[in-house]
Amino acid sequence: MDSTPSPAQAEADTTQDRFLGGRLLLRQPRKGYRAGMDAALLAAACDAGPGQGVVEAGCGAGAALLSAALRRPQSRFVGLERDPAALALARVNIAANGLGERVQAIAGQVSQKPSALGLDPFDAALANPPFFDDPGAIRGPAPERAGAWMADDGLEAWTRFLLKAVREGGTITVIHRADRLADILALLGAGAGSFRIRPVHPFVDEPAKRVLVRAIKTGKAPLALLPALVLHDRESGKHTAQAEAILRGQAELGWT
Repeated sequence: MDSTPSPAQAEADTTQDRFLGGRLLLRQPRKGYRAGMDAALLAAACDAGPGQGVVEAGCGAGAALLSAALRRPQSRFVGLERDPAALALARVNIAANGLGERVQAIAGQVSQKPSALGLDPFDAALANPPFFDDPGAIRGPAPERAGAWMADDGLEAWTRFLLKAVREGGTITVIHRADRLADILALLGAGAGSFRIRPVHPFVDEPAKRVLVRAIKTGKAPLALLPALVLHDRESGKHTAQAEAILRGQAELGWT
């Protein structure tokens, strides 16, 4: 049975928004998880080369997946999503942006092996894992947001999937809470190395709230802590010039 929502249903339950300076048209839930800066940063950090394949674990409605695909027009992308409604929206968005020839969204979850999903090893993997895996750590999210905020199988399941999803020498890129950095390094360190870390600060005078971490499967290079990204200017309250350029798709988040 086709799970794609009808036009009338999509209009009632979702909004149609634009990302990347208007280049990306995205239909997403009116209530529940809505894409924002984290998706934009993850897409900007994707450095896949021409002809390479990229998988995003937990692609949701496709904000990061499609943003990365528009930024990397010579790469191929697969989004993995367990929620049927989000998966249906991702497929609608792929078609609406004319990306069906090199982007697809499939049903699945990180507790499954990539091989069991019929996936060959990728050159790169992306993820914005749910930020919490302990229900007692936060006040419970609204039911429509629970899947995006709470990791049923914990961060370990996400990192295990990412490690299995890429070939030797492939890259793994994750955005997560800054206070989980030690856990991310420990978990990915089971099969990856050559870590490069970029802190993301809300303001220049505040601690980092997010980190972007890139690792290379079987990599051996020393860990590198890169210059921080600052999102907002304290005086104006607006995005910094760098953050604004990233949001509009005019700049990338490189790893040098």
